[in-house]
Amino acid sequence: MRPSARSLTEGNRFGFPYFPDLGRIMIKVRFSASVPDGGHALAYLVAKGALGSVSILANDQTVHAAAKSSRFEGEAGSIFEYHVAHADGAQRVLLLGIGPGGEEDLEKAGGALSARLLTSGETRVSLDVSKMDAKPNAGAIARLASGAVLRGWRYDTYRTKLSEKQKVSLQELVIVGAPEGVDMAWARQSAIVDGVALTRELVTEPANVIYPETFVERCQRLTEAGIQIEVLGEAEMRAAGMGALLGVAQGSIREPKLLVMRWDGTNGAQEKPVMFVGKGVTFDTGGISLKPPGGMEDMKWDMGGAGAVAGTMIALARRKAKAHVVGICGLVENMPDGGAQRPGDVVTSMSGQTIEVINTDAEGRLVLCDAMTWAQKRFKPEYMIDLATLTGAIIISLGHEYGGLFSNDDDLAHKLMAAGKSAGDPLWRFPIGPAYDKLIDSPIADMKNVGPREGGSITAAQFLNRFVDEGVKWAHLDIAGMVWAAKPGTVWDKGATGFGVRLLDRFVADHFEG
Repeated sequence: MRPSARSLTEGNRFGFPYFPDLGRIMIKVRFSASVPDGGHALAYLVAKGALGSVSILANDQTVHAAAKSSRFEGEAGSIFEYHVAHADGAQRVLLLGIGPGGEEDLEKAGGALSARLLTSGETRVSLDVSKMDAKPNAGAIARLASGAVLRGWRYDTYRTKLSEKQKVSLQELVIVGAPEGVDMAWARQSAIVDGVALTRELVTEPANVIYPETFVERCQRLTEAGIQIEVLGEAEMRAAGMGALLGVAQGSIREPKLLVMRWDGTNGAQEKPVMFVGKGVTFDTGGISLKPPGGMEDMKWDMGGAGAVAGTMIALARRKAKAHVVGICGLVENMPDGGAQRPGDVVTSMSGQTIEVINTDAEGRLVLCDAMTWAQKRFKPEYMIDLATLTGAIIISLGHEYGGLFSNDDDLAHKLMAAGKSAGDPLWRFPIGPAYDKLIDSPIADMKNVGPREGGSITAAQFLNRFVDEGVKWAHLDIAGMVWAAKPGTVWDKGATGFGVRLLDRFVADHFEG
């Protein structure tokens, strides 16, 4: 009998709850017809090359000269900052560049504003667009707000000794004079922000706090948004024949889980759901094929694909997406105890295909293949997309700029790439085909779980392709280089990025909502 994971974990030894909402810091956004009273920070938008048209401030001529001497020209995300006298003392004023003024430019500007003021001591910033001759539209303003909130996201649950200068001070962004329709546009964007925030939370938590059981517990909140949840435990997965997934889990005291989340915003009109499947290895030691110790702590985010699926589901539900979507997370922990599977073992997947396990550190594909088989048997989808931090090879190929895309359908691949580009989660397509497929043939089983060193991301995708049913349009997103950032980006600080949520939400919105 498997020991109780809860009795053996130190998961709550810090005294924090399993739903630590207080640890997640999010800037609040509101809209106003006028600038609130007080000496808080003020910001104004400036398009590229349009500094001379800004005439909303006292001493415009002096400000323009100072901005020019600082080489501020209104590029997207650039900032010129100064102070003016105020009854409360001095007031901070910022000119915020928006470049050509597209939605991505506004999002970049919002992120830059948040990064500048997050720990500045300011508690509020008012962004006044009321006097602009050419106001950005409601959608662009909403993207600016989402950029500000996402860039300001922090998870300080375990940080007990921050100095005052290190603590987040910025609590509120007030947008003044926004165009009509901004409330509706922000309602949509804020739902997506919530999804990204949940993904970041799951990815950020240490592995002694988030493991299969508590990942499921953390996602129970999704039922409040109308998502139906089903959970398969070890006994149910064994009865279903998931020998590949269970082989990964057998070295851990943590019981594996298959988390199923269903949102039907069509009231049954869409019979076949769009299927998202996420790899959820909550910690990956490599198993018996043990990873080197340097950097192994990063493997708490080897469940980034599952995290993105969970975040996407809450985003879709909170904005009441008129689509039928099912998200599945295969949740395991890969550990090297005396019961762990060995290199050379042969396991039988739920599909009936046998797999020679050459390397126990190529475990994500073993988890995904059974989760994908179960998903297809249960829901008969036409479209299935899996997300996984699957290979280090994808980072060698793409660095940290793109997620890797593999697909058996050109139209699906095109739609995903377009969605990723417009949403800010870019993808780059790789090939699959018979020449790569033969590289994973095994002399004693139907296949082996790794190929040669070269083309490692492709042979991993080729492995998964063997578990896709005839007629199913499938894509595999290898996001190993994108779920965690070593340096700040446009809409994230160092750490969890939430990659995948905005991409999948846009894909659903563009192609599955009437």
